[in-house]
Amino acid sequence: MGGGGGGLQAAPKVKRGSFATVRKKKKRVGFVLDMTPLVDIAFLLLTFFMLSTTLTTPQTMEMSVPPETENVEVKQSELLTVLVRDDGQIFKYMGDKKTNPPEKVALKDLRALSINENLRMENKLIVSLRISNKVPYGLVINLLDQLNIAETDITQRLSAKGMKRERKFALTPLTNEDMEDLKAL
Repeated sequence: MGGGGGGLQAAPKVKRGSFATVRKKKKRVGFVLDMTPLVDIAFLLLTFFMLSTTLTTPQTMEMSVPPETENVEVKQSELLTVLVRDDGQIFKYMGDKKTNPPEKVALKDLRALSINENLRMENKLIVSLRISNKVPYGLVINLLDQLNIAETDITQRLSAKGMKRERKFALTPLTNEDMEDLKAL
């Protein structure tokens, strides 16, 4: 094989079949897609869904608070006090804290505590929630959620006994006296 230029040379074509000489190579037709209508439709759909979607509304927890001038007499034996310290630690005591000192309680155990005490007291229990001002907002919401979830179970169990549920609940700030008592724990 002759010729310069170096490189590889193609092998000669081998004819196949009797019509090999007659075959013509078909011309390939180019395919062009116009993207303009697709972009227009995409923007129209995007605009439609943006305008027709409702944005999430801020969720609020509604609580009705009685006027501060109203004094309510409460028996100490019917009072469950839940205290939340600055560091998020939760304590509880039943009745008078001098006879029943505060005990540490986990957030997950608060629901069962509320259910058991309400059923034991036959719907006379009052829960007093005393929270420090430095407690994270999320912890307060989780604590209130646990007490609210407990309410559904309490209501079902009391209605099975033929009793109507009367929820008694107080939310107050943690006093300096409570802070001093909890520092030792």
